[in-house]
Amino acid sequence: MGAQEEWQVSCRDIASRRRDMTVFVSQGHVVITVPPGEAAVLTPLEVGRLRAALRDAVVSASNTDM
Repeated sequence: MGAQEEWQVSCRDIASRRRDMTVFVSQGHVVITVPPGEAAVLTPLEVGRLRAALRDAVVSASNTDM
């Protein structure tokens, strides 16, 4: 598999500490992990990065169904 299977998206938690969200593909499903026990707070730029990561993950997940 040459395609990327995991994407990191920077964010902040509710206390404004730097955190990361991870988007990855598992068995044809898109999975998002967020800071444990926290809400992820995203700037507009970070939302754009999350959107791009989700788009890429969906394409990757679709390719595993073949």
